[in-house]
Amino acid sequence: MFYFALRRLIQSVPVLIIVITATFFLVRAAPGGPFSAEKNVPPEVVKALEAQYKLDQPIWQQYTSYINDLIHGQFGPSFRYPGRTVNELIEAGLPVTAELALYAMLLAVFFGVSSGVYAGLRPNSIHDYLPMSLSMIGICVPSFLMGPLMVLFFGIYMEWLPISGWGNTPGDKILPTITLGLGYAAFISRLSRGGILEVMSKDYIRTARAKGLPARVIVFKHALRGGLIPVVAFLGPAFAGLLSGSFVVETIFQIPGLGRFYVQAAFNRDYTMILGTTIFFSTLIIVFNLLSDIVSVWLDPKLRDQYRHNK
Repeated sequence: MFYFALRRLIQSVPVLIIVITATFFLVRAAPGGPFSAEKNVPPEVVKALEAQYKLDQPIWQQYTSYINDLIHGQFGPSFRYPGRTVNELIEAGLPVTAELALYAMLLAVFFGVSSGVYAGLRPNSIHDYLPMSLSMIGICVPSFLMGPLMVLFFGIYMEWLPISGWGNTPGDKILPTITLGLGYAAFISRLSRGGILEVMSKDYIRTARAKGLPARVIVFKHALRGGLIPVVAFLGPAFAGLLSGSFVVETIFQIPGLGRFYVQAAFNRDYTMILGTTIFFSTLIIVFNLLSDIVSVWLDPKLRDQYRHNK
C-alpha cells in the first residue's frame, strides 16, 4: 500500500507542474491586466505598480520568480488587496468553504446512500423508479439554476429561510448546503444503487441467504462493503469538487469563502490570486483522488491483487 501511494504521488507531480505552467501563461495571455481597469491613473503610477509586482520583467523571468516563491510556500502578494498576500486570503476564506463543503458532503452521503441502497434492494419497482427519477433531476439541474430557484421559493415566496450570508442569522446555512450537495447526492444515489444491484447477485450473497441469515445482516454485513466501493471511489473527487466548485454557490448566497475570492480575482485580473487558488484547488483534487484510490484498494481485494500483479 505504501508503494502504491508513493507511486501515485510521484505521478501527480508532473500534473501539478503542467497546471501551474498552463495557468501562469494563460492568465497573462488574457487581454488587459490587473491595473488596466484603474481610471485616471497616470502612466508613471501604473509603471511603478508594475515594477512593484515585477510585471515589467520578461515573462520567463516572472515565471521562474513565481516558481521560486512556490518552492518556499508563498503564492505572492494580491494585486487587489494591498498589504495582503494570497496565503492570507486563502487562510481567511478556506474555513468557510471547507465548512460548506463538509455540510454538503454529509447531506449528499446520507441521502444518496440511503436512497440508492433502498432502490437497489427493490429493483424495477416504484421504490426504485421514484428515487432514481428524483436523482436524475438532481443531476440535470445545475447549481447555478437550483440556487436561484430555492432562493425564490423558500426565501422570497415562503419566507422560511435567509437568502444570503453565512453564520449571521439562524438557518442561513441551509439553502447553500442543499444547493451544493443536491447534485452530489444524486450521483451517490445512482452509484449506490448500481453497486448494491451488482453485489446482491454475487455467489456469497446467495450463500448467505441459503444459510438463513436475516436480510439486515446480509445487507449491512456483507452487501454494503462491496456495494459502496464505487461510492468510496467517488467521495475523494467529490469532496475536492465541492471545495473547488463552491464558488457558484458562494456567489449566489454571498458567502465570504474562498470560492468568492476566486470569482473576484477572475474579474479583477488578480494574477497571483487566480494562480494561488487554482494551484491550491488542484492540489486538493490530487490529494483527495489519492486518498479515495487508497481506500478503494484497501476495501477491494481484487484491486489489491491487480496492483500486486502489475507491480
